[in-house]
Amino acid sequence: MNQAIGGNVEVIGNYRSQLGETPVWCSHSDSLLWVDILQNRLLRYWPNQAGCVQVHPMPVFTSAVLLTTQPETFLVVSQSGISLYNYLNQEFSPFFAWPEDAAGTRPNEAAIAPDGSLWFSTMDPAAQKAIGSWYRVSRSSSTPQRLLGGLLVPNTLQWIDGNIWFADSLRHTFYRATLQPDGLRMEQEYSVTGIPDGSTLTSKGELINACWGSSCLTNYQISGDEMAATGQLTLPVSQPSSCTFGGANLSDLYITSARDGLAVPVALDGAVLKITTTHAGIPARKFRL
Repeated sequence: MNQAIGGNVEVIGNYRSQLGETPVWCSHSDSLLWVDILQNRLLRYWPNQAGCVQVHPMPVFTSAVLLTTQPETFLVVSQSGISLYNYLNQEFSPFFAWPEDAAGTRPNEAAIAPDGSLWFSTMDPAAQKAIGSWYRVSRSSSTPQRLLGGLLVPNTLQWIDGNIWFADSLRHTFYRATLQPDGLRMEQEYSVTGIPDGSTLTSKGELINACWGSSCLTNYQISGDEMAATGQLTLPVSQPSSCTFGGANLSDLYITSARDGLAVPVALDGAVLKITTTHAGIPARKFRL
């Protein structure tokens, strides 16, 4: 990746998130969605509508707003449970209750799996205790299935060649796992420098990771059970939190960031950034209703 990933950095809008997370590109509407977890807000950027940014209120600790197979109906992951959100009417419909065994936690990472199910993680809101877990839920589920526990800050969630890749940020480690009937089986650990936060994939299977607190993205080439860092890109924000590809050709890389915890945040901390790259991403998956 290195500095040759693409052109100049563009700042999207004037909004600055306390904790921006989970950017998702909606190809149906040509818009970008992301959340501010600590301000309980959904934000939506329309590049073809004069760069309009809309802001909708969300439930407490909403960590993700994801696509479904029904246009303009989104899947909301919050501390109060999983709900469906009609964007036009701004109406919520309860879908799944918050897991009973996740009391005292909040949601963090969330993504749609290749089979159309929702996977999401939980964590200690103070990021002190190893009480985080991974859960899976599908349209036919009665309750979310707990897949793995004992985590600090579970982040990143990608499916590559039959493996599930994720990170535990404060353990500075990526993991490769496989799904078994009773949950996730850990296959291998990969220690990294810094704090790995959210990630996206290129069409060539490269993982681009937001490095919290390091003002950069790190590119990893994943091949089978091997993971190797191949480059970095410096950013004008202190705490990049996640990234995703968007735009007509899925070659624009959108990056969320956060101001939370910074004693003296600079002007761009908390902004969403856009870089036009030489890479191409993978379309966002949709939850099957």
